[in-house]
Amino acid sequence: MRLINYNLKKLWWLIISFVLVVIDQVSKIYVHNNMVLGEKHQVINNFLYITYARNSGAAWGIFSDHTIYLTIFSGIATLLLIGFIVTSKRGLASFSFTLIIAGAIGNLIDRIRLGYVIDFIDTYIFGYDFPVFNVADMAVTVGVTFLIIYVLFIHREMQV
Repeated sequence: MRLINYNLKKLWWLIISFVLVVIDQVSKIYVHNNMVLGEKHQVINNFLYITYARNSGAAWGIFSDHTIYLTIFSGIATLLLIGFIVTSKRGLASFSFTLIIAGAIGNLIDRIRLGYVIDFIDTYIFGYDFPVFNVADMAVTVGVTFLIIYVLFIHREMQV
């Protein structure tokens, strides 16, 4: 019975990843089908806009036009992270991996399907025009943040 509960927890993390990928893809498809590249809609003045952009690179456009390498890297990273979820015994670590997997898969689908990633969330924070991003990027960012917190503060405490 304990093994079944353990495996259901692991399956739950993968289901969460799947749901996040669906949300990411639906939002990107909506933007792609209803906006023209470069079109911008104000949501909150001087803070949040929906802007249709394409990114052939990684975060903030680094490695632009290296889609094949980013695709391979994302695929390998996703498989490794799934392995980490299966072996992880800590909830925060598994949750972190779940978010990172969802983001990697969301952008991987775009790279394979389109050759670029669709970005649309455009923010201005304290006057800084932050690079346009998407739901997958948010998942990766939050997942990495939680993973750093886990590694720096929680994982160490458990070994003492």
